[in-house]
Amino acid sequence: MYQSPKFPFVRSTLSCLIACVGQNIYAENDTQEVQRLDTIVIQATRTDRERLTTPASVYYLNQEQDNSMNVNLSETLKGVPGLQLNNRENYAQDLQISMRGFGARSSFGVRGVRLYVDGIPATMPDGQGQTSNIDLNSLDHIEVLGGAFSSLYGNSSGGTILTTTREGQGADSIELGHSAGSQNKGQTKLVLQGGSENADEPAYIISSSYFDTNGYRDHSSAHKVLNNAKLTWDLEDGSKINWMNNYVKIAADDPGGLERKDWKANPKQIDSRIQGFNTRKEIEQFQTGLTWNKSINDQHELYGMAYWGQREVIQYQSISKFFQSLEKQPGGVIDFDRQFYGADLRWTGRDILPNTKLIAGLAVDAMTEDRKGYLNYVGNTFGVKGELRRDEDNTLWNLDPYLQASYHFAPDWTLDAGLRYSNVHFKSEDHYITDVNGDNSGKTTFDKLLPSLSLSWKILPELMTYASYAQGFETPTFTEMAYPASGSFDKALNLKAAESETYELGLKSANILGDFTVAVFHTTTQDDIVSAGNDNGRSTFRNADKTLREGIELSWNKNLWRNLTAQASYSYIDATFDADIPEILSTSMPVTVLVPRVAAGNYIPGIAKNQAFLSLGWKPESGLHAGLDVRYSDRIYVNDLNSDAAPSYTVAGANIGYNWNMKDWSVKTFARVDNLFDKDYSGSVIVNESNNRFFEPAEGRSWSAGLSVTKEF
Repeated sequence: MYQSPKFPFVRSTLSCLIACVGQNIYAENDTQEVQRLDTIVIQATRTDRERLTTPASVYYLNQEQDNSMNVNLSETLKGVPGLQLNNRENYAQDLQISMRGFGARSSFGVRGVRLYVDGIPATMPDGQGQTSNIDLNSLDHIEVLGGAFSSLYGNSSGGTILTTTREGQGADSIELGHSAGSQNKGQTKLVLQGGSENADEPAYIISSSYFDTNGYRDHSSAHKVLNNAKLTWDLEDGSKINWMNNYVKIAADDPGGLERKDWKANPKQIDSRIQGFNTRKEIEQFQTGLTWNKSINDQHELYGMAYWGQREVIQYQSISKFFQSLEKQPGGVIDFDRQFYGADLRWTGRDILPNTKLIAGLAVDAMTEDRKGYLNYVGNTFGVKGELRRDEDNTLWNLDPYLQASYHFAPDWTLDAGLRYSNVHFKSEDHYITDVNGDNSGKTTFDKLLPSLSLSWKILPELMTYASYAQGFETPTFTEMAYPASGSFDKALNLKAAESETYELGLKSANILGDFTVAVFHTTTQDDIVSAGNDNGRSTFRNADKTLREGIELSWNKNLWRNLTAQASYSYIDATFDADIPEILSTSMPVTVLVPRVAAGNYIPGIAKNQAFLSLGWKPESGLHAGLDVRYSDRIYVNDLNSDAAPSYTVAGANIGYNWNMKDWSVKTFARVDNLFDKDYSGSVIVNESNNRFFEPAEGRSWSAGLSVTKEF
């Protein structure tokens, strides 16, 4: 049985790194000027500090517009240590995102990691989110906050990803572009933007795109329309308003997973058992939101955010006709209409107390949905909406007050503290009541006080270290609670919320050798929510008594020479069950299933123990640009028993292009090859898939190329 390394080893590793980096700084400072990158202010922790002095695992990525198709977030979020982002090659199920192992259980959507777009949540109050409305064509940058300080945002354990759209600036301009690639991929985009000279007129950026593909695998075609608009007013009273509007519509086929033998025989195929069901998903979502901030004076600042949105989804699953025909089965078609809305009000005070920054806020989020289920057949015709089998109204809401303080109590020492009371309220009203199917209405509440604390020491102007502690909180989602692994076949809101404690030590340095970050962490979780099985389109979940995650994260980047830059990262995550999970009889399925015992020491499935990334890029403002990147991912266990695993893999990608700037015109081109050496690997896994259809094969060698033309007026 594998034994996890002890946390003292991690501490000793950090001590050695501090000594080595410190020695390099002292050696170089007398003879050479220390290299300094552009100052970047980190907003993820709300204290607005430069990244070198932010006492948290936080990473800042500029969006590069000219070296890929800009369709999936996986094209941009590269090289962030601790972040595992798997492309399922399945636009019906979104990307699979996990941070430090949290979120790896997800069979669709994003869990365990909170998502924000321009300050507006893309995650529902229960922790379920999606990346489909993030517009890469108008994106400015991304901040990734991992580990302890993600508790500042409430219901999340792994981390927070915050994306920010560009603001219009300069002369009015129009950009037209088209890109194409393997599997008949194609995207056409239109971007309008312009700055503002008058306070009563907004700067603007409006982006619209259409994407379609035949898909790498059989039955994996997709179509996507994405519109995004951001208006910005800088008013004469010093306040600033951003108004965001976003619309996305997706229609995508769902190829599902494959057994190992089928993957090896033909990775493009789909399982013959789901072919007749025409599995697919249709999504339509609109969202609008406002943010406002104003400096009252040098000491007081106010911030407000409000949003509203509507999301409609219909999904056709591959549940067998026999199971669907059982009286209590909710059918093979999911159909819901959801409205979500919320607000965040915040006050920031500076030097009201000496050398102290204070933050107080209140966040409220809510969601209401009308959810129905239907049979996925009529007679002997499959893949069509049949008889009603589920009808319920669901309500979610939270009201979270939070406080933060940053106390610069000595010239080189800062103490940061946060406290958030996170509470999530679930209510379900069942309207599908028959003689056999009783009233499954119910409600429950999860709440927890979430403290966070960090002490940072600026050892040298180019070297900072910190130590932090925080408690995390992750509720089950509505979907996870609907089908528990034990209890009756009816809905039972009996899953517990996961509660975690994280200790972290970090080191950050900017010196002649480049920008370095090191973080070591130790996270214990009580009642971790883990997958209990995925069977016939239905995912069930249960609580694990104790789990342990510990590891180390390293990142480095440097401008090597002129426009030549390099980036490297490495992460090691040892994620194990720290106590036995006893076997249970799952009676939530139409037939009773034995969910086997999971032994302490088994590795948590869906998580790569080792990940590494290296890239080189020649990135001038105009002229020839090129890049090369290499990514390694360790093997990933597919189930709690660790009986099988998706093998480790190394893949490489390369891009080249040319940018022309001529007076009022700009032309950008790119060509790219991914999976350069045509590696056959599984890009993601479906954890605990009960039919052994664990593997979601990744695309082989693929190409893409694009051209865009911009005209200023």
